[in-house]
Amino acid sequence: MPTGGGKSLCYQLPALLRDGTGIVVSPLIALMQDQVDALRQLGVRAAFLNSSLDAGEAAQVERQLLDGELDLLYVAPERLLTTRFLSLLERTQVALFAIDEAHCVSQWGHDFRPEYRQLTLLHERWPDVPRIALTATADAPTRREIVERLALEDARQFVSSFDRPNIRYTVVAKDDSRRQLLEFLDEHRGDSGIVYCLSRRKVDATAAMLAERGLRALPYHAGLDAATRAEHQRRFLREDGIVMVATIAFGMGIDKPDVRYVAHIDLPKSLEGYYQETGRAGRDGEPAEAWMCYGLGDLVLLRQMIQQSEAGEERKRLEHRKLDALVGYCESIRCRRQVLLAAFGEPWPQSCGNCDNCLAPPQTWDATV
Repeated sequence: MPTGGGKSLCYQLPALLRDGTGIVVSPLIALMQDQVDALRQLGVRAAFLNSSLDAGEAAQVERQLLDGELDLLYVAPERLLTTRFLSLLERTQVALFAIDEAHCVSQWGHDFRPEYRQLTLLHERWPDVPRIALTATADAPTRREIVERLALEDARQFVSSFDRPNIRYTVVAKDDSRRQLLEFLDEHRGDSGIVYCLSRRKVDATAAMLAERGLRALPYHAGLDAATRAEHQRRFLREDGIVMVATIAFGMGIDKPDVRYVAHIDLPKSLEGYYQETGRAGRDGEPAEAWMCYGLGDLVLLRQMIQQSEAGEERKRLEHRKLDALVGYCESIRCRRQVLLAAFGEPWPQSCGNCDNCLAPPQTWDATV
């Protein structure tokens, strides 16, 4: 289901109704904290186990688990696979296993996490405990790999539409990205939004530039210390009108319904990544914008990054192909929604009327001569 579609309910409700504790495998600390905070406010007995807890706090959560005092426990795959945690589970009544962000299991996906590959041990050691895998961004090959890697061949599959009709998609050719971004943000003064950049340095420079122009902009990237990142995320979730300038380290599972725009001032790495990032806008169903500023310089840089990576040749070929598909989306004169949904295998027969190519069709000419 798309971002904001309600996937979490598909395991939260069964975990509450079944005896025992629901174990949720989740890849990001920020995502766990966000979900656990929201559940506790609703009176659900939820906790997480990750590296942000000190030894005393972790021991307390483990005691709660053993005493049957938790409805839901969120845990990173690295923690789940430790001998200590597996022995804890042996002494616990487990209601279900939920594998969130399941596309991380696919080495052909855009966000591969090798630890997810080892989650097959869940059904080997606990064959009678129900398992559910959830993701917002999986094309058909990724879905097939999730089924295969997690041994879910007998499971039912539910694939809803990937369309988010309230999001307006716009792509502009990069001319002067700072000026173009400021012009775009002028239409969104007072709105909460996210601006994605490719590098940490650009995040810092862009956040500083926006702050000088009177916008409440905060930087977020993996180079900041954990306390600063947590504080900036907390402010973004609680306050209105914050512009979060970030690398893709920010955002997975962020449950802020009133994000009015997601802006990319650099090209993302793939259409799946772009779809997941833009899906953070408009989760309340109200109108929202996905705006991207794209130039060939970005393309050259991303191609160099792929070539210089330590990935195998097959992986590099795949990443080049994903990048080509993204460039095809940027340069297309068709309805953007048709191109985007086609990447997920979903035909969209008519023009959407809510993207730049539908609202202001580009001028075309026959360039074959």
